[in-house]
Amino acid sequence: MGKNLDIAYFLSFCIEQYKEAKHLHGAEVARIFSQYGVMEYLERHYEPLHSQSRQWILEDIDDFINLRRKETA
Repeated sequence: MGKNLDIAYFLSFCIEQYKEAKHLHGAEVARIFSQYGVMEYLERHYEPLHSQSRQWILEDIDDFINLRRKETA
């Protein structure tokens, strides 16, 4: 259960940091993350991501979203 809790805290951290960095409401972040599969990506890559800096994680999320946008365009 410990690792699952760590992942849950990490996901929450990412949501809050993205929300603040992009000046969005929680519902907007939830929609974006859901639309592009960001939560699944973050959970799947928890091990290498959780030890990175806040800025690095935010840039990685943006890169992932941009890549997904191009795939669906």
